Order: sequence, then C-alpha cells, then structure tokens
Amino acid sequence: MWATILWILAVIIGITGVIRIFQKDILWGVILIVVALLVGPGGVSLFT
Repeated sequence: MWATILWILAVIIGITGVIRIFQKDILWGVILIVVALLVGPGGVSLFT
C-alpha cells in the first residue's frame, strides 16, 4: 500500500522535475528529480 503511494508520488515529482528542466529551470528540475529518487521505493527511500 505505502510502496504504491510512494511510487506514484515519486513519479509525479520526477515528471515535474523533467518539466522544470524543459522550462529552462535547471536547478529546480535537478532538485525535484533527486527528491523523486529519494522518495521512490525503487530508490533510497527516506521512509524506511
């Protein structure tokens, strides 16, 4: 249950980061992608 919610949250944050990079906002894009990797259950989750 929680893994699914974290995965969906990570995907949303990652997509937002990619959109920011395309909008020439490189710093926020990279920050959001790193946060998505930390939150996602496939990466290093902050909640475990």
